[in-house]
Amino acid sequence: MSKNQPGDPIENMAIGTIIEVDGTHIVAELDNSISELSRVYGGVIYPIGQFGSIIRVHFGTSIIYGYVSRLRMKSEYQAEKGLSTDLNPTARVVEADLFGEGEWVKEGATENKWHLCFERGVSTFPLPQQKVYLTPRTELQYVFGHGGNAAIEIGEHVGSGGTPAYADMNELLGKHTAVLGSTGSGKSGTVAAILHAILDRGEKAGYGKWNPQIVIFDPHNEYGDAFPGHKRLSTDEGTLVLPYWMLNLDETISLLVGKTEYAATSQSNIVKNALLKCRESSARDILKLSLSDITVDSPMPYLLGDASGLDEFGKKNGTPYNEGFVGAINEQRPVNQNKKDHEDYNKVIRKLNSLQRDSRLQFLMRPWDGKTDGFPEVVEQFLGADETVRVVDLSGVPSEIAGTATATIARTLFSVKLWQTSEEREKSPILIICEEAHRYVPDRGEAQYAAAQDAIRRVAKEGRKYGIGLMLVSQRPSEVESTVLSQCNSWIVHRVSNDTDREHVRSILPDSLIGLTKVLSGLRRREAIFVGQATLLPSRIMIKELKKEQLPRSHDIDFDKGWQNDITNLDNLKDIGNRWRTQKRNIAGSDTEQKIIKP
Repeated sequence: MSKNQPGDPIENMAIGTIIEVDGTHIVAELDNSISELSRVYGGVIYPIGQFGSIIRVHFGTSIIYGYVSRLRMKSEYQAEKGLSTDLNPTARVVEADLFGEGEWVKEGATENKWHLCFERGVSTFPLPQQKVYLTPRTELQYVFGHGGNAAIEIGEHVGSGGTPAYADMNELLGKHTAVLGSTGSGKSGTVAAILHAILDRGEKAGYGKWNPQIVIFDPHNEYGDAFPGHKRLSTDEGTLVLPYWMLNLDETISLLVGKTEYAATSQSNIVKNALLKCRESSARDILKLSLSDITVDSPMPYLLGDASGLDEFGKKNGTPYNEGFVGAINEQRPVNQNKKDHEDYNKVIRKLNSLQRDSRLQFLMRPWDGKTDGFPEVVEQFLGADETVRVVDLSGVPSEIAGTATATIARTLFSVKLWQTSEEREKSPILIICEEAHRYVPDRGEAQYAAAQDAIRRVAKEGRKYGIGLMLVSQRPSEVESTVLSQCNSWIVHRVSNDTDREHVRSILPDSLIGLTKVLSGLRRREAIFVGQATLLPSRIMIKELKKEQLPRSHDIDFDKGWQNDITNLDNLKDIGNRWRTQKRNIAGSDTEQKIIKP
């Protein structure tokens, strides 16, 4: 190979000499002449020994690449190996794990154009006494990837002189992704950066049409500020409509029987029989459908009836009540007047009555008009053509209902994709983002989470076949349902402070990359480890910095600024009390108060 060709050793980038080769792990002693752990080449500053940076070793025309996993004093390395220490007390060694190799190839016979053919895996191993070099930025772009046809830029690689970090969008979304990290590490900012990159892709790629379909489960009401053109689905404003008749049997039982009596077979059978009767009645009388095609899980509207004012035998003013779902329950009652025999029926009706009276649940318990099929409108709020980002604000949903609501939405989206044709699926894939995933799919078996776990688990296992991508976001990876988390094929891991969570993350990485987890507790804000199928190779990246208006609304309170104001007075406390009592809240981004809409 002649001089000045790409791939030639660059003497100014040499940093040391290999002293040990142990499989894919190498140890190199840094040159004694290196006084500062950085090197400047072509106007770019390259760190020496930076954790996760890339070094290279020349072997003929091939170049072997490795991750830097450790920088320490040579005396420490020798003591660990049981060797006698050097006379030079300042000698240092850098350790790296080999991961791939490449070769520069000329394009055409006459043109002086070259490209690097890079492949993962190592077939040729270096030898002791060979020199180790830093990798120039022009070469890193080939190693990390140029992005390809379906890639989005989400940041830059740490220690690479600003080399862009790309994610393969199809792999990132279609095969599920987990964004993990402690509070304040930058998880929400990472999600926002990914979504902005997705939204901007249509214009950058010059597409005539670009209509992503993104649904965010937002338990803290923070994502709305990041996407001004989004569609907000909120229980406070009455913009989220999730009628009770959209719930399947398991979700309805979870709602009416309750977590403490989830295994009460008799009550479950009562609900099942009444639900099937009501759905069949609506199918026959309103929608004119064949009863043979209707199941207890079919999303058919049905009347609830009035659960208030009934005596212990299902009567109202001495007459048996027979309207809607309540009437279908009463029809199953025994004919005797033994109160004990009626208790299971009364428990279900009392729970239904309490739900109907709860103003926080009007988005769920609003009565059906008995005339129109509301199914298309319910689904349209999540999949319509008006906005691309839909933020489902769950901050106003009671915690005991949040799991059921999340399950119903996720299951509804999955079912829509399931019953689409192949062509319809290909034209409208969906991305579901589950923020604070440990709240809805926890790695424990409490009954109140069962419906959400089943729904999200099914999306995780089967979603990619039907065009549904899943992004799990959590500050406690060890508490997320393990089956769901295991289905993610890409991981963006921010700072993780908890030992249990770090160990959980370590278990998902290949053995050759375990060293990356050593820095998880010390990563800066926005800095993350990016591994999986969406990236050409695992790397340490800095997520793209967004403008303030592009970021989710932070809930961190500035104590220094806050305590410079007047103390809360009595009138203000009265206002707060009234909002609490009447279930009023301030709408995000404004000072307007709005009452929860009642029927």
